[in-house]
Amino acid sequence: MLPDDARRVQSPSAALPRNSGLVHEAMFYRDTADYAFAITNFLREGFELAQPTLVAVPRPHVDLLRSALGSDAESVEFVDMTEAGRNPGRIIRTVLHAFVRGHPTSRVHIVDEPIWPGRSAAECRAALQHEALINIALADHEATILCPYDRHGLDAATLAQARQAHPVLIEQDRREISTDYRDPRAVADASLRALPEPPEWWGDMRVFSSLTELRALRLFVHGLASRAGLPAHRVSDLCLAVNEVATNTLEHTHASGVLSVWQDPDTDSLICEITDSGQLHDRLVGRMPPDEGDSHGRGLMLVNSLCDLVEMPTGQIGAGTTVRLHMRLR
Repeated sequence: MLPDDARRVQSPSAALPRNSGLVHEAMFYRDTADYAFAITNFLREGFELAQPTLVAVPRPHVDLLRSALGSDAESVEFVDMTEAGRNPGRIIRTVLHAFVRGHPTSRVHIVDEPIWPGRSAAECRAALQHEALINIALADHEATILCPYDRHGLDAATLAQARQAHPVLIEQDRREISTDYRDPRAVADASLRALPEPPEWWGDMRVFSSLTELRALRLFVHGLASRAGLPAHRVSDLCLAVNEVATNTLEHTHASGVLSVWQDPDTDSLICEITDSGQLHDRLVGRMPPDEGDSHGRGLMLVNSLCDLVEMPTGQIGAGTTVRLHMRLR
């Protein structure tokens, strides 16, 4: 039996035309002038075809493209990705799928920039997972999605993985099929396969095995988060997110789970990690709105909405499930 997310996946051999099915492209740019030129040309192609257009990029690039487009900017829906894409796990549902669903009778043109210089290593890992999963989540939709990558500002490993996640590449005025493109399930799995290990000390750790322990688990997180300096309203968000993940552990594994909490000084974040013996077969869980009446994935969808970053490795058959929640302290 195929995994839950083994839907029709885009074939690179049929990906080069821009007028049918999902077209998912990576564009590698040299500088801001190159960036503005390539993206405005892409957008004007959409204007000529009367296709609804969305640009989801970091705030400085929003301003750059508004200026480059002039009056044509009025035809574009802009989204600041530094806010909407802070947690890449919610981009598909709240940005891409929402826009596609809002135009059910039209093909759409989208610029999606989830990775830029300055992103933390954890954010880049999650964003690369997101890029691969676009090929599954939107496989049956009429959309052309262009994803810009800074050739000089991003590291070689990130650029190499981008080539694996996009069926079509644009570089130095050439548009061609990516010979590095791989099965998006494999790329998504590889992106988070080697999460950094938690600290060697295990003082802030709890084992839980019953729903009756959830209140004590929330109080444990509340105390640690408050002492770490997380703002009060964010403490409540984190406690709710931990409660949702722990509930999933107890309902779906019928075994104990382990909660570990630590601070990451590199990103100035508080991290809560829940590990259990369960298996995560649906790589899109928590990323796509569930069907009406279906409760599957609603808890993880809420978790993605509450946290600044969620790392959820997939494809770890036989290795259990890990969900790592990040909350910025400032």
